Amino acid sequence: IALIVQPEDVSDTVSLYGHVRNRAETESPPGKDGVAALLEQLFSYGTESLDRLAFEKALDDIGASARAGTDFQVHTLSGDFDRGVALLADNQLHPAFPQPALEIVKAQLAKVLEARMKSPAYLTSHSLRAALFPKDDPSLRDATAETMTALTRADLLAYRDLVLRPDMTTIVVIGKITPEAARATVEKYFGGWSATGPKPNVDLPVAPPNGTAAIAVPDTSRVQDTVVLAHNLAINRADPDYYALQLGNSVLGGGFYSARLSIDLRKNAGLVYSVGSSFQIGRTRGTYLVQYASDPQNVTKAAAMVVNDIKAMQSTPVSEDELLRSKMLLLRQIPLGEDSLADIARGILARRELDLPLDEPARAARRFIDLTPGEVQAAFKKWLRPDDLVRVTQGPEPQ
Repeated sequence: IALIVQPEDVSDTVSLYGHVRNRAETESPPGKDGVAALLEQLFSYGTESLDRLAFEKALDDIGASARAGTDFQVHTLSGDFDRGVALLADNQLHPAFPQPALEIVKAQLAKVLEARMKSPAYLTSHSLRAALFPKDDPSLRDATAETMTALTRADLLAYRDLVLRPDMTTIVVIGKITPEAARATVEKYFGGWSATGPKPNVDLPVAPPNGTAAIAVPDTSRVQDTVVLAHNLAINRADPDYYALQLGNSVLGGGFYSARLSIDLRKNAGLVYSVGSSFQIGRTRGTYLVQYASDPQNVTKAAAMVVNDIKAMQSTPVSEDELLRSKMLLLRQIPLGEDSLADIARGILARRELDLPLDEPARAARRFIDLTPGEVQAAFKKWLRPDDLVRVTQGPEPQ
């Protein structure tokens, strides 16, 4: 276990946040899709030594709250931290998973999955993934009512033993406590946690570039279309161009009403009701997305303007005024991302998940300040493929 402690004295409380690196798409055995969701739901049914009501009463007795799973946490007063961690560890390492509860939760989740498969929102999401990635890509694996219903308690325990491993776990303790006391408590209750076999590979494979596609998902509940334009990216989070792309995206579509897409498509042309863009970049791959809402007759016109605006970012350096405004926006968002102890802890866990240095926000600030228009242009020219955008619409037939 990697343990990170950040003492804070803003209140007489201590919180523990834990994260186990995992990915259901790559770790679920064939035919067992849905086992990850079932696992997360069943932790709340008590431990081997305390049933559900007794476990909740034990937490209430010290005014604590706790949750176990691949993301686990406990929040207590400083004086009750030892007892709170003891209860959390009991739930995390020795969950009851009672058979009657398993059957009830399976039935509930199966009904949810059965309804989801007919949902336009799900069909839109799945259609986008299918257009962006190969047909055998793990990201296309989805649980169904049938796979959920077929799961057994043995499947659940096997998946738990595969996924919940101390060597894939990071714990952050934050609050009114010393590093020495935090370590002693965590070692006391989590020190016996062990794993067998090699670490599982939880990363998605690198994906080949996608081709173009236009997919319409009917949704009779809408009078306008929601539209996603996207293409996949070979870049990963460790690439230094990440910061230039984020800064450029703020200029193009991530800077609210001051962004180019909003000015061109919404303010000047009146084609869309809202528009924005973003990069989703992980350890092995990324995706670039533009999302907007428009009347059906404006879908194609708006998409053409998006392509033109992306190409303009690639052919001409952005102005100094645009770059300065976007730099100020991104710099202000950095401290806002740490405006609570929970946000600080979750930020640390997110950086561990991506193998980033713990002081990455400070490094990002310096990088944003130093970036030039030429570097932003070069990153957009290198990574974006505006002629390969997939278009998925949800709503009336687009025009």
